[in-house]
Amino acid sequence: MKRLQRLKQSIEKLRQKHFKSRPFPAQKGENLAKKNPPQPLHKYDWLNRLHKSKSIRTLHPPLMWGLTVISLTSVIGYRFYNQPQLSVGTVSPVKVVAPKDNEFIDEKTTEEKRKEVRTGIIPILQTDPKLSSELQIDLMETIAEINQFREQVGVFPFVNGGLIPTAIQQYLRSVDEKTWQTIKLASVDKEWEPTPNLQPITVKAVDWLKIYGNKTSPATLKELLQKIQQSRQSYSGVRREVFNTKTSNLTPESWEKLLNLDESSWQTTRTTMRTTLSRILSQGLPAGMPDYLLSAVITNQLQAAPPSVPKTTINQLLTKILQNQHNLTVDKDATKQRAEQAAQAMKPAIVEVKAGDVIVEAGEEITQEIFVVLDGFQLSRRGINWVGLGISAAVVMGTVTVFCVVTNQVHRPMRRRDHILLCLLSLSTPILGIFHLGYTNLPAVGLLTSSFYGPTLAVTQVLLLSGLSAFAAPTINWSYILAGTAGGLLAASIAWKLRSRDELACLGGAVGLLQGSLYFIGYLIVAPVAGTIWSVVLPEAIIYGLSGIAWSVMALGISPYLERLFDLVTPIRLVELANPNCALLKRLATETPGTFQHTLFVACLAEAAARELHCNVELIRAGTLYHDIGKMHDPMGFIENQMGNPNKHDLINDPWVSVEIIKKHVSEGLVMANKYGLPRVIRDFIPEHQGTLLISYFYYQAKQDAERNQTEMIAEEYFRYAGPVPQSRETGIVMLADGCEAALRSLKEATPETALAMIQKIFKARWRDNQLKDSGIKYEELPIIAEVFVKVWQQFHHQRIVYPKAALEPQNNKPN
Repeated sequence: MKRLQRLKQSIEKLRQKHFKSRPFPAQKGENLAKKNPPQPLHKYDWLNRLHKSKSIRTLHPPLMWGLTVISLTSVIGYRFYNQPQLSVGTVSPVKVVAPKDNEFIDEKTTEEKRKEVRTGIIPILQTDPKLSSELQIDLMETIAEINQFREQVGVFPFVNGGLIPTAIQQYLRSVDEKTWQTIKLASVDKEWEPTPNLQPITVKAVDWLKIYGNKTSPATLKELLQKIQQSRQSYSGVRREVFNTKTSNLTPESWEKLLNLDESSWQTTRTTMRTTLSRILSQGLPAGMPDYLLSAVITNQLQAAPPSVPKTTINQLLTKILQNQHNLTVDKDATKQRAEQAAQAMKPAIVEVKAGDVIVEAGEEITQEIFVVLDGFQLSRRGINWVGLGISAAVVMGTVTVFCVVTNQVHRPMRRRDHILLCLLSLSTPILGIFHLGYTNLPAVGLLTSSFYGPTLAVTQVLLLSGLSAFAAPTINWSYILAGTAGGLLAASIAWKLRSRDELACLGGAVGLLQGSLYFIGYLIVAPVAGTIWSVVLPEAIIYGLSGIAWSVMALGISPYLERLFDLVTPIRLVELANPNCALLKRLATETPGTFQHTLFVACLAEAAARELHCNVELIRAGTLYHDIGKMHDPMGFIENQMGNPNKHDLINDPWVSVEIIKKHVSEGLVMANKYGLPRVIRDFIPEHQGTLLISYFYYQAKQDAERNQTEMIAEEYFRYAGPVPQSRETGIVMLADGCEAALRSLKEATPETALAMIQKIFKARWRDNQLKDSGIKYEELPIIAEVFVKVWQQFHHQRIVYPKAALEPQNNKPN
């Protein structure tokens, strides 16, 4: 009873707050609907605000367009403010004579010549001890391999060359088996006579063996034949094995020369190979040397070698070892220092003129040298180039118009602060160009615009800004513009769909890699000397790539401040807002648990529909979680939070008071949203999810009271939400999900067909009430949304098996 009395007291205070002139309870027969009924209290009267701001909204787009054109033109056309009329390439209308003696430094020509020196300097090379050592080790391994094969073959020659010539001994070891058997039998046959089909060298070999046997003895000859037989077997095996080694590309003749060398000649050959390689490496072996030139270098080094050395074989071996190898590398620091010294050592280009000399004749075309003298004497007629400034204004107007057309096609209406931010981002790029930094901020512009407004606007802005930058600074290096544009396009096309800071950091690395690579490739085309690529161009490309990473990091750092200052959201910010540990969501879950559960179910419905219609799922998730935060102002005024307690509105028994409590959850929600700094796109869900819907329960209650008391009819507008109706597809989907949540939750045993029919009925009511007219949702999409809602409802209320009663009772396991 005490609890009921306290509730009545609080209701009395609330009633007196809204209707001070009316006693509680209302007297029977009292006129509840006078000619001037009490007006609903709305701290945020959206309809009035929209009406008052109509003229401002009409004026806003052209005003921002004009300010943007003026701002960009003033920056893009800076070079026309003090431009000489008598510039290079123009024709002088009059004859100009030098007023006095003087000399002038031609800065432009001087810098161009110094740039040519920097990029055209021959690189300084240095020998790399590590590479030289690797090549020497390779030769030593090859020599050891040959030595191993020589040991497998055995000692050669078999006997002194005076007894049997070395050439004959070589033939005996390498001849085919059939011929060897013929020679072997003939050498011990005293009556042997040569046949016509035998080769002359075979006959000579038989004769020499017989001579050897006559000089020694038959037994000694037999021992020699056995030694040759063993050597032949070893020699045949080595020849088969050698073709699987690193020296297998040697010709058979070269191999025979190496294997048939006597020990003394082999030692000399080894020494010659090591000495030759050492001399070549000490002189330096550059990268990319062709084989024919390498062979010529080796041949030149072998000219002083002893006659017993097989020079051709050594040339083949060393060519194979040194092929595609080098031990000379570019000394980057020394090359850069020499290039800078050479550039600074170049004397400035000076133009001298004497008093009375004709600088330019009337009708003569002005060259760079003539312009330097005219400008030095202040005779170049500097001033504002109105024609150039007008062209700049025309280019800027066309660019801004294209951007506005794209904006109107792909983006919802923008606020003044959106136009200001886009204008500031666009101004930043040409302003940097004025200072000739050489590092464009297009990656940062693309990343920020893509995160805030989507990829289409970002790509359009990057392309237009790159064109304006090229127009504003025609002398800028095209490698900078192309590489910067590529980095900006990459950031613009990907940043909008990234959901974490780590992913954005990886994107910054990719932007830097792309910028550096394109800058390097661009210079490969124009670099006059290939050697400067590694010493000059590559470091600059690395620095330019790092600048892309730096701009990305800067964009990541400044993004949270821009979000707060310009009331924007990024996908990452939406994910953060949807975190249930946020202070406002924790309050919602604690103070209004029923509303929080209602919010979660609405979020499930809305997210599923958003995915099906390709809407912004992150925005719907975050907006839905905050759409009913205003119910925390009076939790017991909403049935989902009463949890079996008496219905507050039954105790009030006054539809005028009840409707104010219901409507107030919108206005109070906006107050809380502003207090906690929620972005505008999230705040929009609070009024738009209710639109201008009729609070039908209390409207019909008030209507019945009026009919019962025979008073004037009640106007619907006093029982409708203040609006506005949904202005985006996302808020429209949430309105539909919010309207279906209670109806779907009440279904327990219904079929999907019943649920679908009820949802379609709700949708048709919203459509007929013009609640979705500004949302962008088409009538054809309503059945799709309805089917999605039914699927989600089925997931929440799926069937479960009924457990037997015995399975739910505890089991008593008694011991036997």
